[in-house]
Amino acid sequence: MNPKTIEALFNQYKEGAIDIKDAMMKMKELPYKNLDYANLDNHRSLRTGFPEVVYAEGKSLEQLRGIISYQIKEGDTSILATRVTETQFEYLKDLSSELKYDPLSRTITLKRDDTEDIKNRYIAVVTGGTSDIPVAEEAAVTAEIFGSRVERIYDVGVAGIHRLFSKIDLIRRARVIVVVAGMEGALPSVVGGLVESPVIAVPTSIGYGASFNGLSALLTMLNSCAAGISVVNIDNGFGAGYQACMINRIQ
Repeated sequence: MNPKTIEALFNQYKEGAIDIKDAMMKMKELPYKNLDYANLDNHRSLRTGFPEVVYAEGKSLEQLRGIISYQIKEGDTSILATRVTETQFEYLKDLSSELKYDPLSRTITLKRDDTEDIKNRYIAVVTGGTSDIPVAEEAAVTAEIFGSRVERIYDVGVAGIHRLFSKIDLIRRARVIVVVAGMEGALPSVVGGLVESPVIAVPTSIGYGASFNGLSALLTMLNSCAAGISVVNIDNGFGAGYQACMINRIQ
């Protein structure tokens, strides 16, 4: 139950539109909503400023539909589901014409007009290669659905470092920078040595055998000699976008 729903409930009670019994029944759902297979955290936006995000992978079609339909019914201003397949979206799209599916980032989003946009500063999302873009897009979509402006700078990896330098002014002006890279994962260290903004490094599982599905990139980023770099898990674009948006919101 988002803050606007709580405010509307209070106003209904004040105006006599609902009695105390009905109000108490509604209040029982304030901490969380029990759907038997999921306990939806109705207080999360009050505690953290962000609503609960749905991780779709591993959920049945019925479970995912139940969760998303509840969020729509409650009037959540921002809905985000990650790791969504096209089959799952086909099963959900009749719930609302506002639901949007992006097959590249594998996300479902719903953003209503009253979601606050942070327009005077932006997050830069940078990738080493084109193959890293799906993870980068998960980060970018996450930041955008929660109100941040995003500038995308893709395919500027260290194998052709001049491509990075041609975009360095745009990257330097960002409030926070998300750098997504696979293979050896060197790009965040390079970027971290050139900018004064915080850098969030995202290792991807892109690479040949000795990259160990992203482990090589993860270890490179964790051992970076450049200061000011934090690292999220392999392929965790969502986590990077979420953290970047938190930093971007700080006044």
